[in-house]
Amino acid sequence: MEDNKYTFENPDYKLAYRHTTSHILAQAIKRLYPDTKLAIGPAIEDGFYYDVDSETVFTPEILEKLEDEMRRICKEKIPLERFELPRSEALEFVRDEPYKVELINDLPEDAAISFYRQGDFTDLCAGPHMDSTGRIKGNAIKLTSCTGAYWRGDSSRKMLQRIYGTCFPKKDELDAYLKRIEEAKKRDHRKLGKELGLFALLEEGPGFPFFLPKGMVLRNTLIEYWREVHKKHGYVEISTPIILNQELWHRSGHWDHYKDNMYTTVIDNEDYAVKPMNCPGGMLVYKLEPHSYRDLPLRAAELGLVHRHELSGALHGLFRVRCFTQDDAHIFMTRDQMKDEIKGVVNLFDEVYSKFGLSYNIELSTMPEDHMGSLEDWDFAQETLKKAITEMGKTYEINEGDGAFYGPKLDFHLEDSLGRTWQCGTIQLDFQMPERFELEYTGADGDKHRPVMIHRVVLGSIERFIGVITEHYAGAFPTWLAPVQVMVMPITDRSKDYSEKVYKKLFDAGIRVEKDFRNEKIGYKIREAQLQKIPYMLVIGDKEAEAGTVSVRTRTGDENTVALDEFITNIEEEIKIRSNN
Repeated sequence: MEDNKYTFENPDYKLAYRHTTSHILAQAIKRLYPDTKLAIGPAIEDGFYYDVDSETVFTPEILEKLEDEMRRICKEKIPLERFELPRSEALEFVRDEPYKVELINDLPEDAAISFYRQGDFTDLCAGPHMDSTGRIKGNAIKLTSCTGAYWRGDSSRKMLQRIYGTCFPKKDELDAYLKRIEEAKKRDHRKLGKELGLFALLEEGPGFPFFLPKGMVLRNTLIEYWREVHKKHGYVEISTPIILNQELWHRSGHWDHYKDNMYTTVIDNEDYAVKPMNCPGGMLVYKLEPHSYRDLPLRAAELGLVHRHELSGALHGLFRVRCFTQDDAHIFMTRDQMKDEIKGVVNLFDEVYSKFGLSYNIELSTMPEDHMGSLEDWDFAQETLKKAITEMGKTYEINEGDGAFYGPKLDFHLEDSLGRTWQCGTIQLDFQMPERFELEYTGADGDKHRPVMIHRVVLGSIERFIGVITEHYAGAFPTWLAPVQVMVMPITDRSKDYSEKVYKKLFDAGIRVEKDFRNEKIGYKIREAQLQKIPYMLVIGDKEAEAGTVSVRTRTGDENTVALDEFITNIEEEIKIRSNN
């Protein structure tokens, strides 16, 4: 680490660098718009932001003015000095900043109240920071957007303006980042979903996506693969009801820990809840019949439709919705089977993620403050997860205190073609729910024992995973996933009869094929098909009709002419092996 101490490879340096830049933004705001009231300005994953309360609307033009002022502040090389004040003096110091007053009043009585001064600007802050504004490269700062944000995330509080920005130690690093952002905009699944006719997001149902015919082809093809993989790995499939009575959710512990995210209803004067998770239903299925140790492990998979109440401001395309299909599974096992079952799940993950060309890193989330169960069970579960992953030659990072309320978990963060990460797969160990539901199996000793359970998802949710791979592939899905795999296009009316025969032969072979017989120039048809990102275009003229061949164009522009039967054989093989090319 010593060689990288003052680079972004050191997370502490990156945090201090970007946190300092957020203070430079705040100083620039106060210089240009002194009536603005400041809230908070932390460093975040891709940069920083500052929440402000101002009569000024921070338009793109004003953001450019702020950037210029920030660069001046960097050139001034102003030292940053930390100092502390007693509570009463601190409150007096920030009396004109109501949001800072509230923050101080919420601190524990014995907390040190620290500030950072940089020239004519001082901010309430715990740090860390660089020692001078001159450490920040002014030409590598970019304010990216301004959005609304409720104070402290509370929709009953005032809406503030949140100014987002990013910064890097070098200008070329900023340029590369901005280029990636522009590419990400082109790949935005909401934009592509509309252009490719995959899904719709309508005002009549915020957070409830509509899947269109082509989107359903994609969805069903993905589910067909999911079912095939799970059958191969020894899973059975179940389905449990969407609405179950409220008593069940009290028994599972979800009501105490998750009720604010649940939708409820009343049926026959009884309280019910729409399921936010599939696990309690899975418990009831297990309890339907007695089990022996010979039955275990029992792997039950479910494509369960769940509903969770998300704030409207948090909704984002298919990534954050209120209704989604969780590709769940619950594995019931003995304690001595735990490690092997974890490895089995990871092997399944490896198979699936590699199919889409996605790599991943693993995060182990440990016991949160709000948890159920004994420390002994938690320690045993956490150690088992660690051993299983380590024995497979995989590494992981610790995410302290972020486990589920019923057990620790391994989260799998997928990396896409732009280097962005998405949390999709998870493996959660659970001793608590089998206890709450009094699950049992008969052991080899003839006595009753409590099984251990794994909760796991591989895709996370069908909807979100479709969003991820839409951006990963930029809508150019591999042939096996593509809603339309082949477009047949005659050049002239004379070749329409042969083109019809080509279409029918492809259709009868089970290939997803469409035909474009419009009276348009062939160049126009090709461009249309390329915009729809169709893998193969068959251009058919007199020569092809006479020879029984097809002129094959790929969406990337490659061209060749082959016999029709040869093309069918090749594409069938490509689909069969689910090639990722």
